[in-house]
Amino acid sequence: MPERFMGLSLRDRRALLEGAAATLRRSAFILEKDVWVVWVLQALFDAPFGAALVFKGGTSLSKAHQVITRFSEDVDVTRDIRTLIPELASGDDPIPASGSQARKWRRIVEDRLASWVREEVAATLEGALARDGASATLELGADRVAIRFEPVTGGGGYVRPEILLEFGGRATGEPAGLHQVRCDLAPFAQGIMLPEARPRVMTAERTFWEKATAVHAWCLKGEANGDRLSRHWYDLVALDGAGVAARALDDRSLGTRVARHKQAFFEMKDGAGGVVEYARAIEGALRLVPQGQLRQVLADDHRRMMGEGMLPDNAPRFEALLAGCADLERRANALRRLGA
Repeated sequence: MPERFMGLSLRDRRALLEGAAATLRRSAFILEKDVWVVWVLQALFDAPFGAALVFKGGTSLSKAHQVITRFSEDVDVTRDIRTLIPELASGDDPIPASGSQARKWRRIVEDRLASWVREEVAATLEGALARDGASATLELGADRVAIRFEPVTGGGGYVRPEILLEFGGRATGEPAGLHQVRCDLAPFAQGIMLPEARPRVMTAERTFWEKATAVHAWCLKGEANGDRLSRHWYDLVALDGAGVAARALDDRSLGTRVARHKQAFFEMKDGAGGVVEYARAIEGALRLVPQGQLRQVLADDHRRMMGEGMLPDNAPRFEALLAGCADLERRANALRRLGA
């Protein structure tokens, strides 16, 4: 029977990772962390509650859809809101009817999500670690788990030796479909059992609208914690280059669905103190180009990503990235003004 990767000696794991890194011209530490990303997905989606989950975010774009080439290190998962509060949320797109109802839904979702993470998710991850002979520590939050491992290949700095597993519970995660997810190390590990997963994954088109509306809100606010945020601008340009943005822009109903959901559950204030109206991002007033302090913070973050090898060597530099976002913003808004 093939030996599990996590059960190999430190020397053998290091040799395998460093050999693959030399061929791929990538960091051995990033290849090691990628194994842990897939391991987390396997543990979650093989669990009894896996059918209620949807994998989303930037890591889903790289590992499942393969439409971005940057290394995405964290795992974002939604648990279907209809399984958390079935007495309140039902139908294809459950949205609370009022602000007071939204606050009630959020409060109950937060309580039940925290209990589920503490009682079921933690036990599932601990069981998978024991099964695979893997060593890591878990740090639990209300809606997240930090899985800290001891790397055999160094690491540290911007890219941390941990997987931040973040859970949401305010949406259905739809539309979504099944995808096979494998480790980047797989072609170099013949005869070694690497983790492999088959999660339900949010469509790339919905992920585009999730990111575009988030970037829109940050641009209107004019400030944000720029740590690890520049990746969202990179992803928008990559999704545009892959044709995903064009399909998403053509699907106005999907964009409207995302905007309605964010208005109910993720209220944000703009720079003047007014409430961000997400619908305007869909209706011809999308903002994707940061200004002022936010622009500089994002530029610094992008430079760190490049320096740590999280982006490919041919990735757009920051100013080119913003030029791509400006072009995407112009085309998206022109399309809406034409009534498309």
